Amino acid sequence: MTIHPSRDEFASITESTPLVDELHARIARHGPITFREFMDAALYHPRYGYYMAGAEVTTRAGDYVTSPEVHPVFGTLVAKQIIELWRALDRPATFTVVEAGAGRGALARDVLVRAAREPDFGDALRYRIWERSPRAQATQHETLSEAAMDHYVEWSADSPRDIVGCILTNELIDAFPVHRLFRSADGLREVYVASDGRGFRDQFGPLSDPRLTGYFDALGLVPGMDCYAEANLDAPAWIAEVARSLRRGYVLTFDYGYEAVALYAPWRRDGTLLCFYRQSVSSDPYQRIGKQDMTASVDFTTLRMAGETAGLRTVGMTDQAAFLVGLGIAEGVAAIANDRSPQIEEYFARRNVVLDLIDPAKLGRIKVLLQGKDAPEAAFTGLTDA
Repeated sequence: MTIHPSRDEFASITESTPLVDELHARIARHGPITFREFMDAALYHPRYGYYMAGAEVTTRAGDYVTSPEVHPVFGTLVAKQIIELWRALDRPATFTVVEAGAGRGALARDVLVRAAREPDFGDALRYRIWERSPRAQATQHETLSEAAMDHYVEWSADSPRDIVGCILTNELIDAFPVHRLFRSADGLREVYVASDGRGFRDQFGPLSDPRLTGYFDALGLVPGMDCYAEANLDAPAWIAEVARSLRRGYVLTFDYGYEAVALYAPWRRDGTLLCFYRQSVSSDPYQRIGKQDMTASVDFTTLRMAGETAGLRTVGMTDQAAFLVGLGIAEGVAAIANDRSPQIEEYFARRNVVLDLIDPAKLGRIKVLLQGKDAPEAAFTGLTDA
């Protein structure tokens, strides 16, 4: 395989760690690796990967903030929507919510707290967390035990089966490892990771997987000329696995992303790969390897098409701002106003935190996708404007 450099010099020297040394050695033995292989190791190496090492990554003290960590009102409103899904299925006696990749467990905690106020639904609810990281499971246990909710939850590292209910994810798919590509006059080239023993750099080579050609053929488009782009082949495979897991019910997905026509627009020259470290953002994946998060925006066009191929029907799609407004987040903001802290600064801080959930420049731009299998297509409150 001939691989051509995309830059003349290697990136700055990368700090030596066991993971970095392992990657240098792997490349020295076998030659440049795909960016997908590199990203998978950086995030999911069983000992040294970012998500496997147990870092405090999803709180305001960590590298980034997810919606459940902002305020319990998010989980409360998600629970309100899930209760509607249960009712649409004619209130089955057992309704299982499977949360895949549950972070610190805040969303599970808040959904369960809200469910406890709805006795019929609470009696039917079974909550399962699908989590392959033992350290993440331990953190989730701790979060839920603090709210006396851990005994309502089952954990599994394997995909569930025969579910009647809802499979739920929040900012999971954008953390799947991606293939990086570059379109030149010669067509699509793949980004590989090369090493000189001290640093890493991009190198271009032929496509490593024939599915990459099929990916863009199915969309009927390609990235813009002289543009980087990402292709998440794990996402279609994952949604197919979810469809197999679901006997009857819904899939509710929250994530950063775009329709394909916007994701691969010719003005998006650098793609969407981003790195997060201690509340700062960069585009350099070759620093702080295993210590910083890496994400790439989800292609919701492909995710929907893959779901439909696997037997899911698209019920609706909107953004998080519209979803939460439809479910009544204004009442949550009003509740804060009615419970003003003696310190006016604290009141405004809490109010602004909640408003972050619907700010279109912040968490409000997250996409919300609802898919169903053998389930009614009702007018759900959170998708009123979808």
